Amino acid sequence: MLTSINHIGIAVKDLEASIELFKKIFQFADVHREVVEEQGVSIASFKVGDVLIELTQPTRDDSPIAKFIEKKGEGIHHIAFNTDNINSDLARLKETGIQLINEEPRPGAHDMLIAFLHPKSTNGVLTEICQHK
Repeated sequence: MLTSINHIGIAVKDLEASIELFKKIFQFADVHREVVEEQGVSIASFKVGDVLIELTQPTRDDSPIAKFIEKKGEGIHHIAFNTDNINSDLARLKETGIQLINEEPRPGAHDMLIAFLHPKSTNGVLTEICQHK
């Protein structure tokens, strides 16, 4: 079952400059950094209340984030929700007619399994579901 917002993903061209910008806004001290090779991204994330903000910079030109930035520019890329059973939720969503980008979970940042729902099925919002391993 989807339970809460996990994070908001923001596509950025320059991770270091974006970290400094968002530090000015939210005054956070702790930043988690991680590279997710499979997705071709480098991330920096920080908490605002109970929600993680995930700044995502492409590490290669063919990554989905690079394509997003090329097409739409920097900005909100996706909203991610926690689930307690990603496989069950993927099956349920597919059965209800929601178009899935990932029919099987794959490794993501923060030691999670992730899958994306196609924005054509979610009013134009790229939606990610996440389950801690």
